[in-house]
Amino acid sequence: MPSPLDELPIRRLTIDDLVSCADLSENRGWPREEHKWGLLLTAGKGYGVDDPDGKGLVTACVVTSYEDLAAIGMVLVAEKYARQGVGRRLMRHVLAELGERPVTLHATPYGQPLYEQLGFETTGRAEMIRGHFRPSGPAPTVATRPATAEDLPALLRLDAEVFGRDRTHVITRLPAFADQLRVAEDSGGLIGYAAAWPNMETHVVGPLVARDTETAKALVASLAAGTDRPLRTDIDVRHEELLDWLKASGLEPIAFNAVMTRAIPGLPGDWTRRFAPLTVAAG
Repeated sequence: MPSPLDELPIRRLTIDDLVSCADLSENRGWPREEHKWGLLLTAGKGYGVDDPDGKGLVTACVVTSYEDLAAIGMVLVAEKYARQGVGRRLMRHVLAELGERPVTLHATPYGQPLYEQLGFETTGRAEMIRGHFRPSGPAPTVATRPATAEDLPALLRLDAEVFGRDRTHVITRLPAFADQLRVAEDSGGLIGYAAAWPNMETHVVGPLVARDTETAKALVASLAAGTDRPLRTDIDVRHEELLDWLKASGLEPIAFNAVMTRAIPGLPGDWTRRFAPLTVAAG
């Protein structure tokens, strides 16, 4: 028998829905993350269902497109409507709109079974870690500096090379979105870049793109030197050396998320230089 929730229209969200989206995050025990919602609702497309009681949203998610690849994040259902199929209905709607396009998302253990039923496969894992950074071991030897406007063309080229897709519409928002944006370079040009952006009481490190682990360490250490807040980041578990160093430097494991893909065997680009994504929005 159809649920009354099945009759509620799914609509596009806008930046005007920012507070309702943050309220929904808080309702499910997530941080409000208004800063991240603001980026995602302007750089991507939000979808949601209004609460029939007139108070906020029943469910929401955001789709960010990078050429032919779509990333789904912030998949949330209000507590009082949980386990009634509304999240599944929203996901089916979004996937129908995307058609045959490859899709990726980060899934919590709670959401992973639903995504598997919708045709997603686990193709990687990321570990979320958090804590006050305390330098451990020898200082990284790679020099870093604050990014400037003149770095943007080279930064965009490096990002497209490493991520395998053009992310200009998101990366160009980084200088305004992040509190810090730093680069590493050698005589041939940029070899890495990283940002730290504010999220509640932490600074989130991401993106983190680097030629090698030593460069990634230098970028993280330089970002940590510029903040008194705890750092939080999501690192591809294949980067074991960086994860070990971060944990030795005061960051502690919080959770693992499955990196899942649909209609593509895995994420494009060069994972060896992709240490942390721009934003992780697990569902």
